[in-house]
Order: sequence, then structure tokens, then C-alpha cells
Amino acid sequence: MKILFLFLFLISPHVDGKPTQDRKPNILFLIADDWSFPHAGVYGDPVVRTPTFDKLAAEGALFLNAYTASPSCSPSRASILNGRYPHQNEDGGNLWPEWPAQFPTYVGLMEEAGYFSGSTRKGWGPGDYQVSGLTHNPAGKAYADFKEFFEERPEGQPFTFWFGSSDPHREYVPNTGIQTGMKLEDVPVPGFFPDLDCVRNDILDYYFEVERFDRECGQIIKMLHEAGELDNTIVVMTSDNGMPFPRAKANLYDFGTRMPLVIRWPEKVKAGTVINNFINFVDFAPSFLEAADLHSDSMSGESFWEVIAGNKEGKSEVFLERERHANVRKGDQSYPMRAVRTHQYLYIWNPMPERLPAGDPTVHRSVGQFGDVDHSITKFLIMEMKGKAKAGKPDFYNLTFGQRPEEELYDVASDPFQLNNLAGKSEFSNIKSELRDQLNSWMAETGDLRAKEPRTLYWDQIRYTPTYQMKDADVSEMIKQYRIIPPFGPYSREGIPCLED
Repeated sequence: MKILFLFLFLISPHVDGKPTQDRKPNILFLIADDWSFPHAGVYGDPVVRTPTFDKLAAEGALFLNAYTASPSCSPSRASILNGRYPHQNEDGGNLWPEWPAQFPTYVGLMEEAGYFSGSTRKGWGPGDYQVSGLTHNPAGKAYADFKEFFEERPEGQPFTFWFGSSDPHREYVPNTGIQTGMKLEDVPVPGFFPDLDCVRNDILDYYFEVERFDRECGQIIKMLHEAGELDNTIVVMTSDNGMPFPRAKANLYDFGTRMPLVIRWPEKVKAGTVINNFINFVDFAPSFLEAADLHSDSMSGESFWEVIAGNKEGKSEVFLERERHANVRKGDQSYPMRAVRTHQYLYIWNPMPERLPAGDPTVHRSVGQFGDVDHSITKFLIMEMKGKAKAGKPDFYNLTFGQRPEEELYDVASDPFQLNNLAGKSEFSNIKSELRDQLNSWMAETGDLRAKEPRTLYWDQIRYTPTYQMKDADVSEMIKQYRIIPPFGPYSREGIPCLED
């Protein structure tokens, strides 16, 4: 009787009447908008609650060194979709560009191979994909939500679906985080922010939206589980770039480029796997194609399945870059950066150090003053600190808005917030030279225009697709608006002050 039971078990279907190994895997890509490492429970954050992300990590692989190709929405998402570095995507290396349709995407190649594709909310973008002749966003045809997509999908057809949340992108509703019971005193404040209650409250509002993203991802995963499709689906949960705060998003420091990432796929990924090797987001597309027995010669990334399985040595470094983020400098200027990150060091090259990294101090076209930093109470408080640096504390204003030298070098092992630039110290000259050579070799090998023309104006001249014009903000008024309004339990006093005495 036991032998008969075992025989029936071995020949029985495992998922929806078809053996898992005979089916093409589905791809479910869950991407937040402006979420930084290490803001998840499984990474040790003491405040934010991310049960969906944490459960996926327990059932799959958790990545400790996953990096976006660029800390800016459009170029990051383009690199995810077509497996190419931002500088290889021509116009697609900027924010708000035209879509570089000359390069195939994993979504398009899977559609041609019989996959059913869809997306909801923010796919590739912001930018103009219709000018390229596409009938839908490069991430997939738009649906109201995953439920509508799943119901329309032909039975048994493999799918690729992109859930692009708008969380935790700004603007935030002030005080939403503290109202959920999160406490100001528990917030870990990065060293490049002033440790003020209003800044802690701003971070809590960010956490609130991270938690909302986590809940929505959980709802999609639950639908897949109930349909019997979860174990035949590659589930990826991550973010496009760093948190929308000063010296994070649009910067090559870790809070701009280092991303939360989990991948669940029981067929190839052992539960509880932890990956310490570097992953660049250009690796997603070739990995998804390999899982579907497809391939593209146009991609620069490498499949990571053998690394996850422990059969291949992973990368010991990752290369990072950015060009024009928001259009916030006179003459539509970019602020170019290139970098190499190893386990111990971060080396950054700023080929045009005379330009301001956060944008002009008055509005040029978009966002407002210093427009490469999203408007927030944290930004406005730091703007108010110009010329007020205190002994023994970081100069928050210059760290955020001041000019930077052509070269930056940080020992990230001892300086996790990248505050102490070692590039000018003689004892680090050999390390700096080695990393510079490594970066230059990568730029040359990947056809980076800046390898031959360091001061090229190519990305300055690319069309910026929005037509609106922003205005400077009233900083003092914004500071007033962002005070914490009572009553919120123990914080029911006359508003928490935003400025130090």
C-alpha cells in the first residue's frame, strides 16, 4: 500500500495539473519607488514592518549587496528591462527621456516566445515611450491591478507581470507614520541627516509607505498561492533607487544605490539562502530569459542563477553611474558620476565637479531649488543650515548641496554613511589608483562615451519630456507645514520643533 501511494505521488501533477519542471516559470516583478537598503525587518531595521519581504527571504534568497544600475527612476528601470548599463542606453541614461526602443527587453522577448505580459501603475518611466512607436509601456500592457490581469490571462499560459508601486515616493502625508504607532525615538537616523524630531518623523512617513508597498505585494502573492501558481513563479521584490531624501536618491552613495532584494523560486532557489556577492540590476533581464530558455546578445548583465545556487563565484564589485536626473541646472545640464563599489571601498568619479550635485540653488525647470533632492522637511531643514555647521557635527548643508571634488573615496566598512572622503589622503593613493583603473577599464569595455570624452555634453542635450515649469518653494512656510500636529499619544504637545535651539 505504501509503495502504491509513493508511486501515485511521484506521477501526480504538482501545480495545476502539469508537472512544474515541464512548465515555463512565471515572472512576478514587485518594484517599489524610492526604497533603500536596509529598511526591512529582515535586514535588522528596528521600526519598519515588512512581513511579506521577510517571508520571501525565508522562503528564497535574501541579497545583501544588490545595487541599482543608476539611482534614478527611468535609467534604473530601463536597465532592469533591457539588461544594459545606463550609458549603453543612449537617451535612456537620463530621467524623463524617450524610451530607447532599439534595445530589446525581457518582456518583449518573452511576449514573442508566448508569454502573457502585463503591468500596473508605474512601469518604465517617467518618460515618453509612445514616441518610439510602442503601443504599451515596455514593462507590459497596462492593467488596473493584478486581479484583472490574472483573470484575463489565458489558462496555462506563462506570464510576466510588473507591479510598479508608487510607494514610498513623495509626497507624503505628514504624520502618517507616527499615527500607526511607530515611535520617533526608535528611528535610526543616517549620519548625513541632522538628528531632529522632524527628520525622524519624516522617516516614519517614509516607513509608512514602505509598509503599504509590502502589504500590497502580500496581496498579490496570496492570489498566486490560492491559484496554485506561486511555486512556479519567480517572485522578485525590490526597489528602483534609494529613498527620496538628501544624499540618497540620485546619488551614488549606498543610500541611493544599495537596494533591498529577495527572490523566491523553489525550483532553483533554496529557502533561507543569503547572497553576499554583488548583483547589479542589469542582471535581472538575462536571468529571467535564461529561466525561460531564452537569450539575447544585446544584454550586458549576467544570469545570477548559478551564483544563487553556489555553483559560480559572484561579483566582487559593482559599477554605478548617473547622468541627468531632474532638469535642475541652467543649460539643462547633467551631473555625471561613475563609481565602483567593493566590499570595503566606494570610489566615485565626478567628471564635472564645477557643477552642483543637487542642482542650482534657484529653480531652473523642474522640482525647485536644488531640485535633484525631492522636497521634504528634511531637505528644507538642511537648506536652513547653510553657514551654521557646528563643531563636532557634519556640515549637513555642504554634504547635501555643496560642490564635490572630482574624486571621492570611502572606506564603507568603517564609514557606512560615506561622510569621510579619503581621496586626498596619501596613505590611500594606491587604493584610489587601483579603483580608478578598474572603473576606467569597465567604462572602456562597456563603451561608455565618457571613457573617451569625459566632459561630453551628450546627456545635457537629450530631450527632457515634461513641459511644465516649477517654482521655488517658500522654505520657511514648508517648515511650518511639516510640524507634528498633536495629539498623538506621548507626542501631544505643541508640535515637535523642527529646528535645533
